[in-house]
Amino acid sequence: MKTGGAKLRVACVGAGYFSQFHYGSWARMQGVDLVASCNRDIDKARATGLPAYSDLNAMIAEQAPDLLDVILPPVAHAATIRTALAAGIKWIICQKPFCNDLSEGQAITAEAEAAGATIVIHENFRFQPWYRVIKTAIEIGKIGRVRQLTFRLRPGDGQGPDAYLARQPYFQEMPKFLIHETGVHWVDTFRYLLGDPTSVYADLRRENPVIAGEDAGYVVFDHSDGVRAVFDANRTLDHAADNLRRTMGEALVEGTEGTLSLAGDGSVTLRAFHSQDHTVLSPPDTWDGFGGDCVHALQSHVVSGILRGTAIENTARDYLAVVEIENAIYASSEVGRKIELGTT
Repeated sequence: MKTGGAKLRVACVGAGYFSQFHYGSWARMQGVDLVASCNRDIDKARATGLPAYSDLNAMIAEQAPDLLDVILPPVAHAATIRTALAAGIKWIICQKPFCNDLSEGQAITAEAEAAGATIVIHENFRFQPWYRVIKTAIEIGKIGRVRQLTFRLRPGDGQGPDAYLARQPYFQEMPKFLIHETGVHWVDTFRYLLGDPTSVYADLRRENPVIAGEDAGYVVFDHSDGVRAVFDANRTLDHAADNLRRTMGEALVEGTEGTLSLAGDGSVTLRAFHSQDHTVLSPPDTWDGFGGDCVHALQSHVVSGILRGTAIENTARDYLAVVEIENAIYASSEVGRKIELGTT
């Protein structure tokens, strides 16, 4: 918890496509001074309008940030975080997927804990407003005992030879794609809504031959008390939405006393058991940017933890469970059977 009236000094490393949402959020956040940007291509750092650096050590030395926001691909996470830890930075936000693999993530997490630093993984889907509404509805018993959760991923951006090239061309070259890049959002979100799964079964496949990795498949999660969650994904298909990237699909959360439905416009409705009527719990989303402003919600959540001492979700130690589940999903698809999960 940071004390005193001074604002939290935040610096960012990384200025690629998705960083625009990070920078835009920090710039409008109370209690924060966004002080600098660092990127290997310094022109991209300069384009943010902030003091620009191509050397991370120089930026940290000159700007003395309280928090470093790491907006880089996994290959750069370990070295970047170690640089920050060596410089005495105690708060780090790191984009997902976290590090190159589980062992590297475990090592970095242990090093941060030994240095008295906190890493929060920038896994923002659980912070999308519709999932917060669904979580509250579950907790107050709106649908009784939850029995099943289904999410149908249908972003409609994966067809043809030009798939992903306009926005994130490296998607075509990822050997593990659907789960490693995208599905982990729902691995974490299902954990948020239902708790940790006890086992997984996966059947993954590739629909578009121009990409290296899988882009479709089914993952079934067993949770406690017989609850099941199903991730039904196909990036080559779409769903009914004016903005296919708002929710990226549709969801049902079914319980003994009712069903919650998430539509492609971000609205959440409740239908009571044996009823045909739907009650609107949350209206359609009107945010023009990414995912119901979930980047801002996550970053605000972390700032509240630092400035006011509120509990912080998705610390690196907790997020390692997501990496373990991801590994189990790929293992299940490879061997064609259910994989039991241990506790973390």
